[in-house]
Amino acid sequence: MTEFTPVASLLGGALIGLSAVLLMAFHGRIAGMTGILSGLLPPLSSDWAWRAAFIAGAIVAPLLVMAVSGFTVDYSSPVPMPWIIASGLAVGVGVYFGSGCTSGHGVCGIARLSPRSIVATAVFLGVAMLTVFVIRHVLGGF
Repeated sequence: MTEFTPVASLLGGALIGLSAVLLMAFHGRIAGMTGILSGLLPPLSSDWAWRAAFIAGAIVAPLLVMAVSGFTVDYSSPVPMPWIIASGLAVGVGVYFGSGCTSGHGVCGIARLSPRSIVATAVFLGVAMLTVFVIRHVLGGF
């Protein structure tokens, strides 16, 4: 079970919100991670530079926090690697058919009161809850 970390969670959420606001203010773009990342895959998007900077910041910032503060995130998973890979592929399919991910719909879309994003986020969360219920209580796993 994970620890309760209200301060770190609040700071992380505030930084995600700030990055979304700054990206919208300076570039007029939604901070949807899959949309940003897709512009870095061939063929490169014409605005690849800010996309690369955003992704680099998302990777480097936590590493800097860990280096400066000594804070580490202990992570272990009882789930076998093939299940993790299959789950990642399923999420990718969902992102494609949902026209975006939870960062774009949940963070930015709901903040703009987008009905489509509110519905998409509700569906994402509903499917996540159903998945956890089925895996834990029906299949008796993990």
